[in-house]
Amino acid sequence: MDVCPFVPIRNVDMDTCIQLAGEVGEIIAADYEIPIFLYERSASSPGRENLAVVRKGEFEGMKEKMLQAEWKPDFGPDQPHESAGVTAVGARMPLIAYNINLGTPDLEIANKIARRVRHGGGGLRYIKAMGVALQERNIVQVSMNMTDFTGSSLYQIMEMVKAEARRFGVNVVGSEIVGLAPLEALTNAAADYLQLEDFRLNQVIEARLLDPEE
Repeated sequence: MDVCPFVPIRNVDMDTCIQLAGEVGEIIAADYEIPIFLYERSASSPGRENLAVVRKGEFEGMKEKMLQAEWKPDFGPDQPHESAGVTAVGARMPLIAYNINLGTPDLEIANKIARRVRHGGGGLRYIKAMGVALQERNIVQVSMNMTDFTGSSLYQIMEMVKAEARRFGVNVVGSEIVGLAPLEALTNAAADYLQLEDFRLNQVIEARLLDPEE
Protein backbone atom coordinates (compact mmCIF):
# COMPACT_ATOMS: atom_id res chain seq x y z
CA MET A 1 0.00 0.00 0.00
CA ASP A 2 1.32 3.42 -0.94
CA VAL A 3 0.67 6.30 1.45
CA CYS A 4 0.36 9.97 0.47
CA PRO A 5 0.15 12.31 3.49
CA PHE A 6 -0.51 16.06 3.42
CA VAL A 7 1.09 17.76 6.41
CA PRO A 8 0.66 21.43 7.41
CA ILE A 9 4.17 22.78 7.94
CA ARG A 10 4.14 26.48 7.11
CA ASN A 11 1.60 28.98 5.75
CA VAL A 12 -1.07 26.31 5.38
CA ASP A 13 -3.71 24.98 7.77
CA MET A 14 -5.18 21.53 8.36
CA ASP A 15 -8.44 22.32 6.56
CA THR A 16 -6.50 23.09 3.39
CA CYS A 17 -4.58 19.83 3.69
CA ILE A 18 -7.84 17.91 4.13
CA GLN A 19 -9.23 19.52 1.00
CA LEU A 20 -6.05 18.77 -0.98
CA ALA A 21 -6.03 15.14 0.16
CA GLY A 22 -9.57 14.66 -1.09
CA GLU A 23 -8.85 16.31 -4.43
CA VAL A 24 -5.61 14.40 -5.03
CA GLY A 25 -7.19 11.11 -3.97
CA GLU A 26 -9.98 11.59 -6.46
CA ILE A 27 -7.50 12.42 -9.25
CA ILE A 28 -5.32 9.35 -8.54
CA ALA A 29 -8.38 7.10 -8.59
CA ALA A 30 -9.68 8.57 -11.85
CA ASP A 31 -6.36 8.67 -13.71
CA TYR A 32 -4.83 5.38 -12.55
CA GLU A 33 -7.84 3.28 -11.45
CA ILE A 34 -6.32 2.78 -8.00
CA PRO A 35 -8.66 2.45 -5.00
CA ILE A 36 -8.18 5.34 -2.55
CA PHE A 37 -8.80 5.24 1.20
CA LEU A 38 -8.83 8.57 3.03
CA TYR A 39 -7.19 8.34 6.47
CA GLU A 40 -6.30 10.39 9.59
CA ARG A 41 -7.96 13.85 9.52
CA SER A 42 -9.39 13.12 6.05
CA ALA A 43 -11.05 9.84 7.10
CA SER A 44 -14.64 9.35 5.98
CA SER A 45 -15.39 7.29 9.10
CA PRO A 46 -13.75 6.90 12.54
CA GLY A 47 -12.59 3.37 11.70
CA ARG A 48 -10.33 4.72 8.98
CA GLU A 49 -8.46 7.34 10.99
CA ASN A 50 -5.69 4.95 12.04
CA LEU A 51 -3.39 4.14 9.11
CA ALA A 52 -2.46 0.79 10.67
CA VAL A 53 -6.12 -0.27 10.55
CA VAL A 54 -6.43 0.80 6.91
CA ARG A 55 -3.25 -1.10 6.02
CA LYS A 56 -4.24 -4.28 7.83
CA GLY A 57 -4.17 -7.19 5.43
CA GLU A 58 -1.57 -5.54 3.18
CA PHE A 59 -1.52 -6.34 -0.54
CA GLU A 60 -2.27 -10.04 -0.15
CA GLY A 61 -5.37 -9.60 2.01
CA MET A 62 -6.76 -6.36 0.62
CA LYS A 63 -8.95 -7.95 -2.06
CA GLU A 64 -10.88 -9.99 0.49
CA LYS A 65 -11.01 -7.05 2.91
CA MET A 66 -12.59 -4.83 0.27
CA LEU A 67 -15.45 -7.29 -0.17
CA GLN A 68 -16.75 -6.00 3.18
CA ALA A 69 -19.23 -3.11 2.91
CA GLU A 70 -17.32 -1.07 5.52
CA TRP A 71 -14.16 -1.22 3.41
CA LYS A 72 -15.50 0.20 0.19
CA PRO A 73 -12.87 2.75 -0.99
CA ASP A 74 -13.59 6.46 -0.91
CA PHE A 75 -12.62 6.75 -4.57
CA GLY A 76 -11.87 4.33 -7.36
CA PRO A 77 -12.66 0.68 -8.10
CA ASP A 78 -13.87 -1.83 -5.51
CA GLN A 79 -10.88 -4.12 -5.92
CA PRO A 80 -7.11 -3.55 -5.69
CA HIS A 81 -5.11 -2.55 -8.75
CA GLU A 82 -3.24 -5.60 -10.12
CA SER A 83 0.21 -4.12 -9.51
CA ALA A 84 -0.29 -0.90 -7.51
CA GLY A 85 -2.73 -2.29 -4.94
CA VAL A 86 -4.44 0.53 -3.09
CA THR A 87 -3.35 3.95 -1.82
CA ALA A 88 -4.10 5.75 1.42
CA VAL A 89 -4.30 9.53 1.13
CA GLY A 90 -4.87 11.83 4.07
CA ALA A 91 -4.10 14.96 6.03
CA ARG A 92 -2.19 14.57 9.28
CA MET A 93 0.00 16.43 11.72
CA PRO A 94 3.80 16.06 11.52
CA LEU A 95 4.79 12.66 12.90
CA ILE A 96 7.53 12.56 15.54
CA ALA A 97 9.52 9.36 16.10
CA TYR A 98 10.58 9.47 19.75
CA ASN A 99 12.38 6.66 21.56
CA ILE A 100 13.17 6.37 25.27
CA ASN A 101 15.95 4.02 26.39
CA LEU A 102 15.71 1.95 29.57
CA GLY A 103 18.61 0.69 31.68
CA THR A 104 17.66 -2.98 31.37
CA PRO A 105 17.96 -5.75 28.75
CA ASP A 106 14.47 -7.03 29.66
CA LEU A 107 12.28 -6.57 26.57
CA GLU A 108 9.14 -7.58 28.43
CA ILE A 109 9.48 -4.51 30.67
CA ALA A 110 9.68 -2.26 27.60
CA ASN A 111 6.62 -3.96 26.10
CA LYS A 112 4.62 -3.56 29.32
CA ILE A 113 5.50 0.13 29.53
CA ALA A 114 4.63 0.59 25.84
CA ARG A 115 1.20 -0.95 26.42
CA ARG A 116 0.55 1.49 29.27
CA VAL A 117 1.79 4.54 27.36
CA ARG A 118 0.08 4.09 24.00
CA HIS A 119 -3.40 5.39 23.40
CA GLY A 120 -4.76 1.96 22.47
CA GLY A 121 -3.91 0.75 25.98
CA GLY A 122 -5.54 3.67 27.75
CA GLY A 123 -2.44 5.85 27.79
CA LEU A 124 -1.65 9.15 26.12
CA ARG A 125 -3.65 10.24 23.11
CA TYR A 126 -1.93 10.20 19.70
CA ILE A 127 0.82 7.86 20.92
CA LYS A 128 1.75 4.53 19.33
CA ALA A 129 4.38 2.52 21.18
CA MET A 130 6.23 -0.78 21.22
CA GLY A 131 9.21 -2.30 22.99
CA VAL A 132 12.46 -2.75 21.04
CA ALA A 133 15.69 -4.52 22.06
CA LEU A 134 18.98 -2.69 21.41
CA GLN A 135 21.14 -5.78 21.53
CA GLU A 136 24.40 -4.01 20.72
CA ARG A 137 23.93 -1.85 23.85
CA ASN A 138 22.30 -4.56 25.99
CA ILE A 139 19.33 -2.31 26.75
CA VAL A 140 15.77 -1.89 25.54
CA GLN A 141 13.72 1.09 24.47
CA VAL A 142 10.14 2.21 24.27
CA SER A 143 9.85 3.18 20.62
CA MET A 144 7.04 5.64 19.88
CA ASN A 145 5.34 7.53 17.11
CA MET A 146 3.58 10.76 18.07
CA THR A 147 0.85 11.43 15.52
CA ASP A 148 -0.17 14.82 16.97
CA PHE A 149 2.31 16.63 19.21
CA THR A 150 -0.33 19.21 20.21
CA GLY A 151 -2.34 16.49 21.95
CA SER A 152 0.48 14.89 23.96
CA SER A 153 3.84 16.55 24.54
CA LEU A 154 7.35 15.09 24.63
CA TYR A 155 7.57 16.08 28.29
CA GLN A 156 4.36 14.20 29.16
CA ILE A 157 5.64 11.09 27.42
CA MET A 158 8.99 11.20 29.20
CA GLU A 159 7.36 11.66 32.61
CA MET A 160 4.91 8.81 32.04
CA VAL A 161 7.63 6.42 30.87
CA LYS A 162 9.78 7.40 33.87
CA ALA A 163 6.88 6.72 36.25
CA GLU A 164 6.13 3.35 34.67
CA ALA A 165 9.82 2.39 34.63
CA ARG A 166 10.10 3.11 38.37
CA ARG A 167 7.43 0.49 38.99
CA PHE A 168 9.85 -2.09 37.60
CA GLY A 169 12.92 -0.65 39.36
CA VAL A 170 14.35 0.57 36.05
CA ASN A 171 15.84 3.95 35.12
CA VAL A 172 15.52 5.94 31.91
CA VAL A 173 19.04 6.27 30.49
CA GLY A 174 18.40 8.47 27.46
CA SER A 175 16.10 9.30 24.60
CA GLU A 176 16.27 10.21 20.93
CA ILE A 177 14.27 11.88 18.21
CA VAL A 178 14.62 10.06 14.91
CA GLY A 179 14.50 12.35 11.91
CA LEU A 180 12.87 15.77 12.01
CA ALA A 181 10.59 17.34 14.60
CA PRO A 182 8.67 20.64 14.62
CA LEU A 183 10.23 23.49 16.60
CA GLU A 184 6.92 23.95 18.41
CA ALA A 185 7.07 20.38 19.77
CA LEU A 186 10.48 21.07 21.33
CA THR A 187 9.52 24.45 22.78
CA ASN A 188 6.30 22.95 24.17
CA ALA A 189 8.37 20.33 26.00
CA ALA A 190 10.64 23.02 27.47
CA ALA A 191 7.66 25.15 28.48
CA ASP A 192 6.00 22.18 30.19
CA TYR A 193 9.17 21.28 32.09
CA LEU A 194 9.78 24.88 33.19
CA GLN A 195 6.07 25.42 33.95
CA LEU A 196 6.10 28.60 31.87
CA GLU A 197 2.90 30.59 31.97
CA ASP A 198 1.44 32.03 28.74
CA PHE A 199 4.55 31.07 26.79
CA ARG A 200 4.36 31.62 23.02
CA LEU A 201 6.58 30.33 20.23
CA ASN A 202 7.35 33.88 19.05
CA GLN A 203 9.22 34.46 22.32
CA VAL A 204 11.99 32.30 20.83
CA ILE A 205 14.39 34.71 19.09
CA GLU A 206 14.99 32.54 16.04
CA ALA A 207 11.27 31.92 15.57
CA ARG A 208 10.52 35.64 15.88
CA LEU A 209 13.13 36.48 13.25
CA LEU A 210 11.60 33.97 10.84
CA ASP A 211 8.10 35.39 11.39
CA PRO A 212 8.52 39.03 12.50
CA GLU A 213 4.81 39.75 12.05
CA GLU A 214 3.73 36.98 14.43
